[in-house]
Amino acid sequence: MEPAAASSNRHKQVAVTAADLPLHCPLPSQALWDAHPRVFLPIGGDGEALCPYCGTRYVLRGAVKPAH
Repeated sequence: MEPAAASSNRHKQVAVTAADLPLHCPLPSQALWDAHPRVFLPIGGDGEALCPYCGTRYVLRGAVKPAH
């Protein structure tokens, strides 16, 4: 049985914008911001990232300026 903190973020989808980059999970705004260690997540070519700890799927909304 997994702890309630780990399961409460599982299977959530969260929209993020360029202002949230670099992306990490959990975000400070999430109710259980201390549910697991902070992990930085790369956004894939499909504009999504999946947290390996809790399963939260992050979906990038809007454009991101290319790096210099």
